[in-house]
Amino acid sequence: MNHGAAGPLAWTVKVLTLFPEMFPGPLGHSLAGKALENGVWSLESVDIRDFARDKHRSVDDAPFGGGAGMVMRPDVLDAAFTAACGPPGSEGRGRVIYLSPRGRVLDQALVKELAATPVVTLLCGRYEGVDERVLEAHGVEEVSLGDFVLSGGEPAALALIDAVVRLLPGVMGNVATADDESFERGLLEYPHYTRPAVWCDGLGVERSVPEVLLSGHHEKVRAWRLAEAERITRARRPDLWSRYESSRPVPEKRARRRRPSGTTE
Repeated sequence: MNHGAAGPLAWTVKVLTLFPEMFPGPLGHSLAGKALENGVWSLESVDIRDFARDKHRSVDDAPFGGGAGMVMRPDVLDAAFTAACGPPGSEGRGRVIYLSPRGRVLDQALVKELAATPVVTLLCGRYEGVDERVLEAHGVEEVSLGDFVLSGGEPAALALIDAVVRLLPGVMGNVATADDESFERGLLEYPHYTRPAVWCDGLGVERSVPEVLLSGHHEKVRAWRLAEAERITRARRPDLWSRYESSRPVPEKRARRRRPSGTTE
């Protein structure tokens, strides 16, 4: 099923899934939905069962070597891949990704890479996994949302697509908004505040906006936001903080001028 009109500059994503009705799902709303409607990006959901070879439309079988669960068949997936994006090595095939807990963890750097890739194909696995041979044959990359397991690749695919689409030109109204977001500078985002300047919570406690944000002094606001982003990152994500620290240039020490010997003040 196709969604959106793919123009010459449109970003295209193809999703191989056993549940094509899950797409576009939430991606059909808000900014992503408007961009899909306007042809900024296009979505093709491919039903893997359409490539099954028996009357039961079977897409899985028992694993060799025994064990619980079922494994998605290589012959079925090979046919689905070839129909969706062509055989391995074909021109304009783009990147082919399997959403898997054992893959590279999705981060903002990878999201930017995918946003710059005109065509991306996503495989949503189910059951115990996918026959390794079809992944090797099609040069499939593996990408993970994190160290946890989902019931299938569809929620992960939705998250990946959403992250990419919001970076496409014309999707977000204010480009500067993306520049200040978490991970853009290797830091988590600073706190946000809006009206009223003094808010009384449900327990009767008055909570005020930091004075610097009311000052109108742009440099002081910028410095405060950077300091807060650093503070939050250092406290909540030591791994990010360590990388951020190591990437900052070391300030040059000013050389002390030596007085000629024999001189006095």
